[in-house]
Amino acid sequence: MNDLDVVVLGGGGHVGLPLSLAFADAGLRVGIYDTSQATLDQIAAGEMPFRENGADELLARILPTGRLELSASGEILERTDQVVVVIGTPVDEFLGPSMTVFERAVGQIAPHLRRGALVVLRSTVYPGTTAYVAQHLAVRGLDVDLAFCPERIAEGHALEELRSLPQIVGADTEAATVRATALFGTLAAETIHTSTKEAELAKLFTNTWRYMKFAVANQFFMIADQAGIDYTNVLHAIRHNYPRAADLPGPGFAAGPCLFKDTMQLAAFTSDHFPLGQSAMQVNEGLPAYIVAALQRRYSGLDGMTIGILGMAFKADSDDPRASLSYKLRKLLQWAGARVVCTDPYVRDERLTTLECVLEESNVLVLGAPHRDYRGLAIGGRDVVDIWGALGEGIRL
Repeated sequence: MNDLDVVVLGGGGHVGLPLSLAFADAGLRVGIYDTSQATLDQIAAGEMPFRENGADELLARILPTGRLELSASGEILERTDQVVVVIGTPVDEFLGPSMTVFERAVGQIAPHLRRGALVVLRSTVYPGTTAYVAQHLAVRGLDVDLAFCPERIAEGHALEELRSLPQIVGADTEAATVRATALFGTLAAETIHTSTKEAELAKLFTNTWRYMKFAVANQFFMIADQAGIDYTNVLHAIRHNYPRAADLPGPGFAAGPCLFKDTMQLAAFTSDHFPLGQSAMQVNEGLPAYIVAALQRRYSGLDGMTIGILGMAFKADSDDPRASLSYKLRKLLQWAGARVVCTDPYVRDERLTTLECVLEESNVLVLGAPHRDYRGLAIGGRDVVDIWGALGEGIRL
């Protein structure tokens, strides 16, 4: 078999697959190593396993070229000198970093790595993880160049942003810096060089900053709502033609597989446990409970009511339900005595029902994800909770 220019471990996921397609589109011979055979079968059939702008067309164009190979076996790593590791990095039950996934990954790849290979960690990690992986590979007698090049994409816009955003190359040796820069230079027009720990912190700070901004927006919403003020008007007054407030986001569920987790990793890293981040977590994670409590007050309890949730993905126009606060909202509403019916045009979940059913059966609607599909939706006179301000109407809680 011919050598491959790069193999992406975890190459069938939301981060790994767009990266694999972008590398292949740049002319590289790319191996996708993923443990999910079902996902690999989908990709081989020309079907994207999730929504990503432009990916369906790119996959259809790349497959016939032969520049994309798929495997569920670690042996594919033996055919390359460059490996990019893209694996989920959860926090544990104590909201601290979990190294188990990297211990497992080292065990997976070590028997197949070529001597002198370049190994690039791509997923957001706890500071010091790159050095931790380097140590564990060295203990196994593996001489490799190691770098941390964090993904910086917004899900759904990966293919565009892989080419347009600067790439951070975190490395502690000149050889690793040069090799990782050359690899990602096939995509990014600009690279920024740091140490591995600087790059690890840069990624955590970026996600935590976004999470904290969302928390400020949600706290402002709750303050205004409790005062009986329409926050939509307040936000318009703040931002309209006023550049110093242009970066204040609107309120809404701040969720997904990254922002909460990465804020908690930063809290675990610092000796004071990062009280600003902890407060942001309490605000963002508390928003579903705020909505439920407000509905209970408004209707003197929720027993016997049917409440519909529009949108179960963690953000607009996505099919990704991971860590979505819409599911937390559903659970809290059920505990409060309501019957809850949920729908989403993109999320695959047998527990969901149709939009028509939700509109027909619900006494109250809650917008969980502001999908474009819901813009201009005929509500039919029902009360609507729309903290996003996406539907142009909504009750004050």
